[in-house]
Amino acid sequence: MKILTILGARPQFIKAGSLSREIAKHSEIQEIIIHTGQHYDENMSDIFFDEMKIPKPDYFLGVGGKSHGEMTGQMMAKIEEITINQNPDYILVYGDTNSTLAGALVATKLHIKLAHVEAGLRSFNMKMPEEINRILTDRISNILFCPTKTAVKNLQNEAFPFFAGEFKQEICNVGDIMQDGAIFYSNFAKKPSFKIDESYLLCTIHRAENTDDISRLSGIITALNQLSQNRQIILPIHPRTKKILESSNIKIAPNLLIIPPVGYLEMVWLIANSKLILSDSGGLQKEAYFFHKNCIVLRDETEWVELVKSKFNVIGGTNSQNILNLYENFNFNKDFSVNLYGDGNTAKAIVEKLLAY
Repeated sequence: MKILTILGARPQFIKAGSLSREIAKHSEIQEIIIHTGQHYDENMSDIFFDEMKIPKPDYFLGVGGKSHGEMTGQMMAKIEEITINQNPDYILVYGDTNSTLAGALVATKLHIKLAHVEAGLRSFNMKMPEEINRILTDRISNILFCPTKTAVKNLQNEAFPFFAGEFKQEICNVGDIMQDGAIFYSNFAKKPSFKIDESYLLCTIHRAENTDDISRLSGIITALNQLSQNRQIILPIHPRTKKILESSNIKIAPNLLIIPPVGYLEMVWLIANSKLILSDSGGLQKEAYFFHKNCIVLRDETEWVELVKSKFNVIGGTNSQNILNLYENFNFNKDFSVNLYGDGNTAKAIVEKLLAY
């Protein structure tokens, strides 16, 4: 069996690492990895792949920094050429990036079976490009690897599985591939070198809806400034967002520690040792749960509704007073024995299903 895996951003490589390690146990499976280059990340050097125990990509396409249409189109052209040359049994995609959609469209056009890891997620916000990518990829996938019961229900509500002639779909609730990674990488976590107070809060802000909207960004920073009067807040932030903060003259309190993005193993340490997470990242919302931390979600909605329903996380939005009120008064669930995302054997379940399918 030959699998062509399409990846475009560092978080996808980290997720894919768990599955690649499982695939490597099977001599009858060959995996070929394409890195589209959608998100340039200077941290993704050879050291990154060695340290994270992730296979290096077989192909690097260098398609990034363009509009959605141009990026997706160029990716499709290059992925198609490689696919025709390699003739895989499956194309496998993760999540909801433009790379995900490009790989999915190529698979369907060339009549190659398509597997989608993290299928069925929905924010129900059609202004998010990620939501469009999810919906379209799910519709044309043969195997829909769902991380939760909620994801399965979302697909069923949209009339999945879908059958048309020789095209067929199968929905599989295999658990969350990120939990496999959290368990694996917890053994390799690294404490960052900068000074860290004992009871710090960890925050990340990266979504365009927050970083490109000064009123939303200002609301978040105002809340962080207030919270930092009593606790250190560590905020790893992209240089572009830092420039926006500086150009907009948004005040930064002394105890709000803004740092460049850290490596994943440092991030794992910061998550595991923090008192609380504040983030607009979908991945970090779950990682908080994996490491038994609560999270205030700096968005107006989330794909991970089970975390909110179970009160491990809470939707905070970007209004500063609302964020502060939740921090002071929300009754978070502290019983992390609840199993929401499987048993940490998602990669094994995916490989077994691919072999059986």
